[in-house]
Amino acid sequence: MTLKQKARKIQQILDQLFPETPIPLKHQDPYTLLVAVVLSAQCTDQRVNQITPTLFQRADTPEKMAALSVDTIQEIIRPCGLSASKASAIHRFSALLLEKHHGHVPKSFEELEALPGVGHKTASVIMSQAFGQPAFPVDTHIHRLAARWGLSSGKNVQTTEEDLKKLFPPKNWNKLHLQIIYFGRSYCPARGHDPSQCPICSWASASEI
Repeated sequence: MTLKQKARKIQQILDQLFPETPIPLKHQDPYTLLVAVVLSAQCTDQRVNQITPTLFQRADTPEKMAALSVDTIQEIIRPCGLSASKASAIHRFSALLLEKHHGHVPKSFEELEALPGVGHKTASVIMSQAFGQPAFPVDTHIHRLAARWGLSSGKNVQTTEEDLKKLFPPKNWNKLHLQIIYFGRSYCPARGHDPSQCPICSWASASEI
């Protein structure tokens, strides 16, 4: 089986198991999604979704967020971890959105990645989930599964993203990255995993290449 054939079979399985892929982070618009994605770094989506209603009740626009103090933001988001750096980034990029982008989240990788606290993975999530542009955000879960399935060397997330983009058509990227995340949570955990019982690892593990 070639890598392309393996990728097609994996896509078919994911389409069967997860035909619908709701965005796991609760949000109202591109701005609130951006805030939620920044909060999700080294934090579960479930925890972020518990915190953001309180935060967005206070500030759900760049104007309102920039008007809050960094300390106020930090106190609200403390349960998400890394609260000092996240609060500073959220406050700073909210002010920059007002200053440089008329209060709107920009629609390009270059402009997104220029915002404080926004790296390539976060920009990819915004481009795909907020604006519907083909992107393939690779988090630690997708990085792990791509290596486990033998689709990438697992050298680093940048290599994994490049490898996956070569194997799957752009029209599938936005949905596929969510499908892989959902699959990992339901069938392919990092620990206590039985490959023989996994719908994909049972035949596609890296050792089978």
